[in-house]
Parts: sequence; C-alpha cells; structure tokens
Amino acid sequence: MKFHALVILLLFTCMYLSLAQGSYANCCLGYVKEIGKRAKKNIDTYRIQATDGDCNIRAIVFMMKRRRNGTAGTLCANPGEDWVQEQIRNVDRKIKKRGT
Repeated sequence: MKFHALVILLLFTCMYLSLAQGSYANCCLGYVKEIGKRAKKNIDTYRIQATDGDCNIRAIVFMMKRRRNGTAGTLCANPGEDWVQEQIRNVDRKIKKRGT
C-alpha cells in the first residue's frame, strides 16, 4: 500500500512541475535596457503585461515585424522608462495611420 501511495505522490509531483514550467511561456521575466534605431523601426505592435496570474512583473511587450524566414521576435521593456513611452506613442501613431 505504501508503494502505491508513493507512486501516486510522484505522479502528482511530476504533473505539478510540468504545469509550473509552462506557466511562464508568455511572460516577461526581465527588461531590455535599450534598443537600437533599427530595432525601433521594426516594432509592429505591443501589448501590456500586467502583474496578475502567472506573470510577476509589469511590462510592455513589443512585437517585432516578421522577418523573411517567418519568425517574429518580442522585446520586454519597463513601462516606466521614457524611451518605452515614446515607442508606445510611435506605434499608436502607426496603427492609427493604417486604420485611416
């Protein structure tokens, strides 16, 4: 009976660890300090990461334009920094131009 309890406990532990590892897949865990002019031009959109659920820092996640090989990158930035707020305004202007 002890062996069965041990196996079940081990199974639940493995399941918990696998779920915990997957929970940070879409979360920023740190910030970039600064990006170059070329990278700033390649920012396509952004989203705001709140400190709720699984994500433990507030961040602005910039999504980059797709490259020729089809991949697109993301950058995590501190929403309190001036250059980040400037980029948000630039992206908002670009999106507004696309819509008109």
